Amino acid sequence: MAVTAAQVKELREITGVGMMDCKKALQETNGDIDAAVDWLRTRGLAKAAKKASRVASEGLIGVASNGNSAAVVEVNSETDFVARNEQFQSIVSTIANLALENDGDFEKVGNTAYPNSSNSVNEEITEAVAKIGENMSFRRSAKLSVSSGVVSSYMHTPIVSGLGKIGVLVALESQGDKEALDNLGRQVAMHIAAIAPLAISPDELDQDLVAREKAVFKEQAIESGKPAEIAEKMVEGRLRKYYKEVCLLSQIFVVDGENTVEKAIELAEKTVGAPIKLIGFTRFALGEGIEKKEEDFAAEVAAVAGK
Repeated sequence: MAVTAAQVKELREITGVGMMDCKKALQETNGDIDAAVDWLRTRGLAKAAKKASRVASEGLIGVASNGNSAAVVEVNSETDFVARNEQFQSIVSTIANLALENDGDFEKVGNTAYPNSSNSVNEEITEAVAKIGENMSFRRSAKLSVSSGVVSSYMHTPIVSGLGKIGVLVALESQGDKEALDNLGRQVAMHIAAIAPLAISPDELDQDLVAREKAVFKEQAIESGKPAEIAEKMVEGRLRKYYKEVCLLSQIFVVDGENTVEKAIELAEKTVGAPIKLIGFTRFALGEGIEKKEEDFAAEVAAVAGK
């Protein structure tokens, strides 16, 4: 019988297994959803379904580069132990290289063919869940490129080359010496890893975030009891200070502790031998934004006991 897309979708939602495996299971069981679940379970594929509810906030950040382009990805697991598994490390490195080939497009990377396999990237991860025994997920990806210059990458405390907990890409445009330019890029990336700026300059900040900060500063100024004119100046002053704190170019460069990042880049132009323009950066920190589930063992035992 013909298998519909709706059936495949339903089975995938139940089991967490890849689309192609779900389709095959339905074909083998004449479209019977329950039988298809059992078919997947007998082959070890549906083990992933029981693990899908577990929070995967550990794992690895991976980077891959080729000089004027670089990509960064995050692949999560439940425990740090799995991050040291060679199979998992190989998967993350492979996905980082595929992100480099596919413009860092998350959907495209997830659906692209995994090397030496009949699976897509997403399907390969689903199979790895069953083999390794932990929930895992490909969470995000990004890529930076320049037409002339370098995209430097930095991995903070790498477990192995190109894999670690914090990965940073920095795109610098310049006609100058590539080696000197890459050295500067790595230093700026180290700064970004440590300080975590929100944007290059105030113009690139999320305006909703700026509006919220401004509202807080305004409320603080009003609470101080100052006249409206003075309160407005207080808000402007606090906004300027906020911009210096969160915008990369105005931050004090951690490498020298004296100059702003903008000034440090300007000074580096002598060594590079040409003007330098910082056109972008990307910082991935493992697990950021993931709400980790707090386990209450006593409550879990009580629930099992029916109390």
